[in-house]
Amino acid sequence: MQILPVRQGVGGSALRTPHFLLLYAAMLVAAAGNTALQSVMPAIGREIGVSDFWVTVSYTWSAVLWVMLAPYWARKSDRHGRKALTLLGVGGFISSMLLCGLVLFAGLNGVLAGGLTFAAFAVARALYGSLGCATPSATQAYLASRTRRSARVEALSTLSSSFSLGTIVGPALAPLFVLPLLGLSGPLFAFAAVGVAVFAAIAIGLPDDSRPRHGRRAGHGAAMSYPSLASSPTGASVIAATAPKVRPLRWSDPRIRRWIVAGVIAGHAQAATLSCIGFFVIDRLGLAPHGSEQSIAIVMMAGAVSTLAAQWGLIPKLALGPRALILWGSLVAAAGLLATMVAGDLYGIVLGFGIASLGFGLTRPGFTAGASLAVPLAEQGGVAGVVTAANGLSFVAAPGLGMLLYTTDPHLPFIAGSLLLGFLLVWGRRRLA
Repeated sequence: MQILPVRQGVGGSALRTPHFLLLYAAMLVAAAGNTALQSVMPAIGREIGVSDFWVTVSYTWSAVLWVMLAPYWARKSDRHGRKALTLLGVGGFISSMLLCGLVLFAGLNGVLAGGLTFAAFAVARALYGSLGCATPSATQAYLASRTRRSARVEALSTLSSSFSLGTIVGPALAPLFVLPLLGLSGPLFAFAAVGVAVFAAIAIGLPDDSRPRHGRRAGHGAAMSYPSLASSPTGASVIAATAPKVRPLRWSDPRIRRWIVAGVIAGHAQAATLSCIGFFVIDRLGLAPHGSEQSIAIVMMAGAVSTLAAQWGLIPKLALGPRALILWGSLVAAAGLLATMVAGDLYGIVLGFGIASLGFGLTRPGFTAGASLAVPLAEQGGVAGVVTAANGLSFVAAPGLGMLLYTTDPHLPFIAGSLLLGFLLVWGRRRLA
């Protein structure tokens, strides 16, 4: 395996700092742009006059494509140049954001009818879901191929933290780009421009790896779940990118089945309520669509910070086992959802959603660790693939179901999420070892 000079290494990697930062920027811009979009879409949908349900379906469609195609690009990253696939992913992000921005700008200015606007938007978002998912596996593989095996986990963990940072940066910056001329579509053009700068920097500054020296490339990439507040890295993708490749595990494997079921239940509760939170902020606070993006962004940032506080602060200090993380996380998350539901002002919503996100920040590492500990070292790559798929599965149906409940009664998604978590708490006490 070729190792670059150790000087200026980052996160335990032998990759030079400027090259590492290029990989980090590719991941960061994708996550930030996606969560920025989630923070403005409720306001855009209300401004254009499209049903809340179809607004949610139009931008969660890309999540379905991401879940389906991320493993495909992860396999391709082992056979083709990683730089080329990184550029493919960033290029897909740029094209999608630019086309989505144009479509929404036309809809907001009455050039396109509401239904046609969101149909075209869904098509444009397909570029992000189908091509953007190439970026995580390609950047992981590029870093792994230039990092000593002993330092690979640390380096990949540092790289994957870009997704977590992006979930904070995206909502924080989105309101700043709602400009007089572009209006609510401004953030999409702004992040497309940032993507162009990252694409150019990678094309010029990242060494080409299409013709590796010394034979076959070392290291491989792994699929990562859809970038969202509900998908902060929990280590599964890092394990998948570092563990030896073995026959894939089945979801029904009795050793991991209960842990995966726990993760899917908690994931659905989180994804269903996350899809509604922007609309809930507008309705509960009586906000006009234009201008509501600031309040939505504050709530989403609170959720992201709470999730990271749980995973980077509480878990190392409390040293709880997987079962305890799931049980306590379910209890805290359920309490947070109910607190959000009854909140009457922005402070109450921020507090309730922050508590709920703190709980979900415990359940996700809980089921990831439980599944990992259930199998031997040789099967860590296989179980990590199942965990990553389970994380992404929550975005396939739960957002749409959550919005169907919300259009019936705004309280129902939070009640349903709390009931799911209550079931998980009771079931987990008996079934999780």
